Amino acid sequence: MVDKHIMKLAIYSLKKILFQGKAESVNCKTALGEITVLDHHRPLVTKLAPGVIKIIDKEKKDHYIPVSSGFLEMNSGNQAKLIVDEPV
Repeated sequence: MVDKHIMKLAIYSLKKILFQGKAESVNCKTALGEITVLDHHRPLVTKLAPGVIKIIDKEKKDHYIPVSSGFLEMNSGNQAKLIVDEPV
């Protein structure tokens, strides 16, 4: 299976890498509402609201990461990066 169309996703906190790999989707709460980012989403930078990030990886496994705040950037190269604060 060729996965060149699978989004590259990286989620970082100040202390560690929380997720790094290929993903089919990432769902999160933003300051303006809940969004789901899929392959080749248009470029975007947005502030994250407190909630749980849900990731579906390329093997269709779910991952959940609670966050208290952060930022999401989706670039035109099909790469999503999130910098997050973990809840205390």
